[in-house]
Amino acid sequence: MTTDVLSDVLKTVRLTGAAFFDVAACEPWAAEQPSREMVLPKILPGAEQLIAYHVVTEGSCYATVIGGDAFEVRAGEVIVFTRGDPHVMSSKPGMRADPFAADAMDAATATGFPFFVSTGGNGPASAKLVCGFLACDARPFNPLFDNLPPVIRSGGGIGSDAGWIGQFIRVAVSESANKRAGGESILARLSELMFIEVVRRHLEALPPEQSGWLAGLRDPFVGKALSLMHGDPARRWTLDMLAKEVGLSRSVLAERFTDLVGTPPLHYLSKWRMQIALGSLAGGSSNFATIAAEIGYESEAAFSRAFKKMMGVPPSAWRRRIGSED
Repeated sequence: MTTDVLSDVLKTVRLTGAAFFDVAACEPWAAEQPSREMVLPKILPGAEQLIAYHVVTEGSCYATVIGGDAFEVRAGEVIVFTRGDPHVMSSKPGMRADPFAADAMDAATATGFPFFVSTGGNGPASAKLVCGFLACDARPFNPLFDNLPPVIRSGGGIGSDAGWIGQFIRVAVSESANKRAGGESILARLSELMFIEVVRRHLEALPPEQSGWLAGLRDPFVGKALSLMHGDPARRWTLDMLAKEVGLSRSVLAERFTDLVGTPPLHYLSKWRMQIALGSLAGGSSNFATIAAEIGYESEAAFSRAFKKMMGVPPSAWRRRIGSED
């Protein structure tokens, strides 16, 4: 069976939609997001990777990573800050604002989502946006987010075939206006789907000469090798076995995989096994011997050594640390 590697990664790193805001902005206006270290504990405590997004549903505005250049985002487009970098959304380029405070996030959380925000002047709204956050695991190995640019802009504008982005806009506007029971969960799941669509469009638009994990997914030989390892991570794969399955020589596969993905196949597999192990450790119910067997280690001791080599502490210490953060 062919494994959908992108789906496997998104599931294993526990991509989760979180807070959701319905914004009406009147000129002049600017809204500034603080650092992810300030936002994550309020949005999804314990998560490591913050993703911020803004979908413009009416009008237009400007987006700027702090210290970078501003660019216009129009109705029907989405801007995703894949690393949660501090940024400004504004009516004109070059504007700044006080980052929204922790107490404002507390108020939104207490009130429930979607949370309506009106900002700027007193006239009619010059832009309407739906904004939110997603979060996921980052350690020890998140090959998708390690290979995404810090900012992705997607969507074709109102009236185009916008796919999931268009669906997201229509449902988000409806759910925000009507505040129906279950709306928060629907919006969270929709934001995950919207993000996946943005990633797929980014993947499809990569130039032929592009390298990296996403480019590896697209390559017929490297993509198959990735699919095989993700489909059966516990199998005692060797480079010879992988090469035979994908139809290349051992040396050609090793070179092609390393050139595209940036790491040799079996090294990639070792890191991915540790990512799976962390999810099992966070679950709290599996013992170390079971986890070791599930990801292809002959013994609990061998798993513990590999885990400590990559993470710096043994699995028992990591599980205790997770427990203390709950």
